[in-house]
Amino acid sequence: MNDLQLYNEISTLSPELKKEVEEFINKLKDKGNLEKASKRKFGSSQGFFKMAPDFDEPLEDFKEYM
Repeated sequence: MNDLQLYNEISTLSPELKKEVEEFINKLKDKGNLEKASKRKFGSSQGFFKMAPDFDEPLEDFKEYM
């Protein structure tokens, strides 16, 4: 259904149903905005985590396997 057909269908509705369509459209817009806002950006947690200086050192628990 193209925009013109959709407009024609909506224009035949009663005022109460038009109000429901308006509310539904607003919910869809809000849903789209939430999805956009929840996308993570690269580097947004920079400095949030710190690695120990000995991070790459072998673990004591695995000495017998090495």
